[in-house]
Amino acid sequence: MMLKNRFLVLAFAATTLLSACVTPTNLSKDSVAAYRDAIELNGRLTVNYQKDGQTETLTGKFNWNQTPAAVNVSLASPLGQTIATISVTPESATLVQGDRAPRVARDIDSLTAQALGWSLPVSGLRDWLQGYATGADGQRFAASPAANTVTTADGWRLTYVSWQDAGAGKPVPKRIDVARVASATVEAMEIRIVIDPQG
Repeated sequence: MMLKNRFLVLAFAATTLLSACVTPTNLSKDSVAAYRDAIELNGRLTVNYQKDGQTETLTGKFNWNQTPAAVNVSLASPLGQTIATISVTPESATLVQGDRAPRVARDIDSLTAQALGWSLPVSGLRDWLQGYATGADGQRFAASPAANTVTTADGWRLTYVSWQDAGAGKPVPKRIDVARVASATVEAMEIRIVIDPQG
C-alpha cells in the first residue's frame, strides 16, 4: 500500500510544477475565466500509468493552493487520510510523506527523478487547472466549451471534458483529462482531474 501511495504522490507531484506565470492575452469572449496568480482548488484525481508492462490505477483527493511565489499541494486517500504534502517554489521542491524525512530537490523534475529513477515531463498544471496551456505550436491556448482540446509542447494532450457552468460567459474547468502517449523515451500515462465547485 505504501508503494501505491508513493506512486500516487509522485505521479501527481510530477504534474505540479511551479511554472512561470504567463497572463494570456487576446482571448475570445467565450474562453475561460481570466488567469489568476493566486487560487485555491480542491478536487479528485485518477492516475493510470504503466509499470513493468502493466497498467496501475491510483485515486485520491487534492488541495491546491497557489500564490505568485509558490504552489502547495496536499494529497489524500479517497477516504481523506493525508498521504503527502508538496511545496514548490522557483528555488526548490519539497515532498513530505507521513513521518518520513522531507525530500528536497532543486525542482519537481529532480524530485521525481530521485524517487523513481526517471523524470516525467511536468510543465503545466499551474496553468492547466485554470484552462490555459502552451500548445505544440508555441501559441498560448485558452480553453472553452467550443475549443476544449490541445496538445502541449511537451506532448501532453489536454481535454476539458466539462465545466463548472458551461453557459457562463467565462467558464471555469470542472473535469480535465490529461494523456501522454508512449514513445521510445516515456511510458503512457493518463490523469483525470475533477475540480470541486469553487465557493
